Amino acid sequence: MEANMKGESDNREEHAAVAVRRMWPVAILRAALFLCLWLVLAGANPGDLPAAAAAVAAATWTSMHLLEPSSSRRSPLAIARLAFLFLFHSVVAGVDVAGRALNPRLPLRPGFLNYPTRLSRGVRRNVFTTLTSLLPGTVPAGEADGRIIYHCLDVSLPVAVDLAAEEAALVRALYND
Repeated sequence: MEANMKGESDNREEHAAVAVRRMWPVAILRAALFLCLWLVLAGANPGDLPAAAAAVAAATWTSMHLLEPSSSRRSPLAIARLAFLFLFHSVVAGVDVAGRALNPRLPLRPGFLNYPTRLSRGVRRNVFTTLTSLLPGTVPAGEADGRIIYHCLDVSLPVAVDLAAEEAALVRALYND
């Protein structure tokens, strides 16, 4: 019995060691990004080196604890497509909103849409609602029964189709599990 318990303990320690080894590259990348941010905001003054080191270490430690590395693989091509799709929808929606504001004869059919997302609650859903909140004409207004409630300027438009395209692009770009 003792040998079996020791074996389970060794197995847990081995898994923990593998997890720590996988976290180092992520921590180093995040530290490099925080250092770049520091350099952009504060400049490259050698006198600031101790403060920069402390800030980068604190930011890296905090980010590793609040946003743990995931097994998701990021796709640069899918991220570029997501950025293009976001830009395209932003321009089209912005022109639509501006047209409606400048031409009072254009119909407004404001209302709410319950969008059934496949994203789990938490970071993934929050990223999606943040992304879609930047598109004119739709604003996330809450959740009910696992669905995101959007306030729309015109519910007769294919808002659900656009949201589904945004969600699919986001999943391909960031959550390719």
